[in-house]
Amino acid sequence: MTLSRSLKSLRTLVPTYPRTYSLLTLILTLILTSCSQKTTSNAEVEKLLADLQQTYAPDKRVARFHLELESSGASWVLKGQSDQPKAMAILVDSLKGLGIQYMDSVQQLPAPELEGDTLGVVRLSVANLRSNPGHSQELATQATLGTVVKVLMKQGGWHLVQTPDGYIAWADSGALEHMNVAELEAWKEKSKLVYTAQYGRSKSRPTEEGEIISDLVVGDVLAFLGEKDGYYKSEYPDGREAYIPMSDAIPYDLWMEAMETDEAALTETAHELIGLPYLWGGTSAKGVDCSGFTKTVYFLNGIVLPRDASQQVKSGMLVDEKGDFSKLQPGDLLFFGSYREDGSEKVTHVGMWIGDNQFIHSSGDVHISSMDPQADNYDEFNRNRYFRAKRILGNLTPDVKRVSEVY
Repeated sequence: MTLSRSLKSLRTLVPTYPRTYSLLTLILTLILTSCSQKTTSNAEVEKLLADLQQTYAPDKRVARFHLELESSGASWVLKGQSDQPKAMAILVDSLKGLGIQYMDSVQQLPAPELEGDTLGVVRLSVANLRSNPGHSQELATQATLGTVVKVLMKQGGWHLVQTPDGYIAWADSGALEHMNVAELEAWKEKSKLVYTAQYGRSKSRPTEEGEIISDLVVGDVLAFLGEKDGYYKSEYPDGREAYIPMSDAIPYDLWMEAMETDEAALTETAHELIGLPYLWGGTSAKGVDCSGFTKTVYFLNGIVLPRDASQQVKSGMLVDEKGDFSKLQPGDLLFFGSYREDGSEKVTHVGMWIGDNQFIHSSGDVHISSMDPQADNYDEFNRNRYFRAKRILGNLTPDVKRVSEVY
């Protein structure tokens, strides 16, 4: 294989990414070396896989390209999971150039056996999504009623799904109404209702005496069918019909029209969640962890943040990293953590600034803390591990979406 031919082949496959040139160089080196020597070491292949993963799927929470090419004598087996077709195309081309023949045991995502049912809508007030399939597994995140997810694969009674913020986790089958593309488009075309009370229930009839259909939490989204006797008639993604007091919900279009995503609105929403218990993996009115709290506050004001604190810290515009809190505005996110042995940062906590030297965060429960050493609610622990503050309002980076893009 000639150098010019290698370049021409790979340039058609490799997109423009920060690591593209080093990756291209590595691949060409491996190919040219194999052409002259006809040998390839495990270390070379591992380096190729690692570079592809770093380029296309550096964060396994939101992308999957975790492969191994194992050698057994003269034969090779490629196994793992991938939802990155571009990375797979580069890998296949590179291995072909190296003259490596292998058995392909890669689990492609979405899995072919789903047969087109690669979409779903959450049908429960809150769906608990796990790090691994099983109710005893770690709670990774939550998704509220009406959230559209991508379905990547099935294992027993569990489905690996990806939420609108890109997070990948496992949902049990009962949490979702599975749909194909046409069915999801039909669901999206329906008018919607947004539940605005913190907690409540839907009923089988437009009266308090109606049977309970389901519980509801703030931010749940249902289809809007009409009005009757002071109730909204609604429909769940699975076709169940129910009635909701008009005082507890609002048509989606009116919700979006009336929304003022500003400092005052964020602060008001944050105060309404005070006292909510801390829940690892929680992102709903049933419980929140630190980043689940900031995510919920922003969601209820029309903005979808990344899931974890270590992801949210990459969003928005840098406001401060010196502890000069006079630069902050209500709604700014504060990030806290520690340093690893190699000196790198480990962001482990996030809160939201509300002014007057105070921030609100979920730690034990949702409460207000102060950066003022003279205040009764001074938080010395978090003051000492403060990293920086970022501003989301007016500074939506590509990893931040508007709710209107999701529903």
